[in-house]
Amino acid sequence: MKKSVKNTTTEIIFLIEEDPEGGYVARALGESIFTQANDLATLKEMVRDAVHCHFPEEASCPKVIRLHIVRDEVIAS
Repeated sequence: MKKSVKNTTTEIIFLIEEDPEGGYVARALGESIFTQANDLATLKEMVRDAVHCHFPEEASCPKVIRLHIVRDEVIAS
């Protein structure tokens, strides 16, 4: 008997980095989801939309989207 296995993911994590050409890029860890935007507010909307497109069924859609923002900063020594 074959059982139906549902995705029980409750959280998805995105790595957010500044794009060298301007704006920000977001990549999901463990999923093939990528998006970009000019500012963080728009990026949050784009990430949410991308997650809902990737998980069209509400039962399989993660309940929490965690954004891990990485920023390189260079200072003079």
